[in-house]
Amino acid sequence: MATNHTKRINEAIERRELVRIRRRFEDTLIHGYVLALGPRHFIVALVSDRLWFDGFECFRIKDVRSVETDPYAAFIESALRLRGQRKPRRPRLNLESMEALLASAGALYPLVAIHREKVEPDTCRIGSIAAVDAKEVALLEIGPGADWDEVPTTYPIRAITRVSFGGGYEEALVLVGGRGPADTSTAKAGTRRPRTVRK
Repeated sequence: MATNHTKRINEAIERRELVRIRRRFEDTLIHGYVLALGPRHFIVALVSDRLWFDGFECFRIKDVRSVETDPYAAFIESALRLRGQRKPRRPRLNLESMEALLASAGALYPLVAIHREKVEPDTCRIGSIAAVDAKEVALLEIGPGADWDEVPTTYPIRAITRVSFGGGYEEALVLVGGRGPADTSTAKAGTRRPRTVRK
């Protein structure tokens, strides 16, 4: 089945088509354009339900249930065009492994959100990538009030099912909270602040 999904994901890239994706961890559909495919992961330029481009998400191929052409693609693409929205260029990410993906995303974006949908189905952790290796990632987290932790929290790589960055929510957190504790006086040490994912 994964081989079939890989083929369909490749077709979506080649055809530059707007697709909707079903995954094992969520009931809602993901809408967007597939920009790149790696051995185990692929990246999507997201289209929000309000019909704006809203950053990027990387998913594991093995979690995909279906990839199909969006039946409302003509309407959605017309709306995006009339709003002056252009499909984002592919970020220069390394998709060879989750470790490489996190390292390259952290180098490009001030905030990265990691999702561990088996462990915390309705939350994600957002922050700056402090360090990453083959086994775990250290994330200096920022909370929903745009206040920063003072020390990073580590998470096992194998538990991460989804990675997102470059969206409007992350942009708002950076605008208010800055790029780390050095930019804000509201950091609180040692606390963890999950954010409910708005699906």
